[in-house]
Amino acid sequence: MMQAQEYPGFCRDCLTGLPAGRKRCHACGSPRLVYHPEINRLSLAHIDCDAFYASVEKRDNPELADKPVIIGGGKRGVVSTACYIARIHGVRSAMPMFKALEACPSAVVIRPDMEKYSRVGKEIRQMMLDLTPLVQPISIDEAFLDLAGTERLHHDPAARTLAKFAKRVEKEIGITVSVGLSYCKFLAKVASDLQKPRGFSVIGQAEAVEFLAPRPVTTIWGVGKAFAATLEKDGIRTVGQLQPMEENELMRRYGVIGQRLYRLSRGIDNRKVHLNEGAKSVSSETTFFEDVSSFDELVPILRRLSESVAWRLKTGEIAGRTVVLKLKTADFKLRTRNRQLEDPTQLADRIFRTGLGLLEKETDGTRFRLIGIGVSDLSDAERADPPDLIDVQSTRRAKAEAAMDKLRAKFGKATVETGYTFGSGKSPGDGRQK
Repeated sequence: MMQAQEYPGFCRDCLTGLPAGRKRCHACGSPRLVYHPEINRLSLAHIDCDAFYASVEKRDNPELADKPVIIGGGKRGVVSTACYIARIHGVRSAMPMFKALEACPSAVVIRPDMEKYSRVGKEIRQMMLDLTPLVQPISIDEAFLDLAGTERLHHDPAARTLAKFAKRVEKEIGITVSVGLSYCKFLAKVASDLQKPRGFSVIGQAEAVEFLAPRPVTTIWGVGKAFAATLEKDGIRTVGQLQPMEENELMRRYGVIGQRLYRLSRGIDNRKVHLNEGAKSVSSETTFFEDVSSFDELVPILRRLSESVAWRLKTGEIAGRTVVLKLKTADFKLRTRNRQLEDPTQLADRIFRTGLGLLEKETDGTRFRLIGIGVSDLSDAERADPPDLIDVQSTRRAKAEAAMDKLRAKFGKATVETGYTFGSGKSPGDGRQK
């Protein structure tokens, strides 16, 4: 008799192994079956809680079970999330509350309780860590997991281990999750969105190109409505229309994101699951031999530090949304200034230009003994630096930076310098960086 893990599918309710073709489980009668020819070879997953905030509130108040629930502020606020009943009426995240109530006047509106949601999120995170140490949180209610090599520990392939996890969360926490299983991060995330709520979807490597071809270009990370409109003007509406195009052509047309279009449209995504939950920020700073007050002297130093931060972000495949400038005066008083960006960034250009705007307001003759630049609000890099359709020059600078990165990776960091740092002489700092 075949072992359960040898079957191409199983029942998600009782976990009985099943041959392909069945409509219901012969053991328990459940229709919640999952089949895939690669199911026992895939190990990279994306787990996403279903309507997390609303699900927690329904768990804590059973009277809300069959009612539309919206989590958000007052009439002038916006929707944080909504349960699936409310979504059927057209309620969506980030929708103004007055519009949400026009769409669903019977909805129960609850103000967010972030302390409670954080507590529940940590409980689920610990359950993930029981499966594998390779857990990369993306937000309070979702994470990537790499279960490669855990078969001997759990006595099951990753797919069945994940199905057990989903059942455990539902039983012990009282909410549901959706699971996406694939060979790479991109398609694991796509898979987790396919059958919400309580979904379990699998996308294998052999089918990736064919699976992606008919899907809209917005399936690709970083392609929002604005950029999709640009692609549509060029006659590109589906991922399949990108697949025959060369990488150089896509980069010539669309800058750095062209490389992402080329790779993800073909299901190429080599990013690993990183343990970055302990990192709160990435920064670089230098202390001067002699105090500096001149804006012109500080600019090239700020540029070099920005490039150092960007290099570490790109190497770690993470991005930051808040740029933080750090200054220490001659009398050891610390100044920190920050600015939040619309999108996370990995680019030295964006970090530097944002920091430059902050620095301009501080250089009033004050003497500084230290300057630093960094980013916080870290996240995975897939949503970083979408093309700027208004500031065309920023897209060109991003493309130039990508070209410089390739040269530096091949020949060393000192190979290429920008106009801000070239010929500026040695920094008045002692070179210490954090």
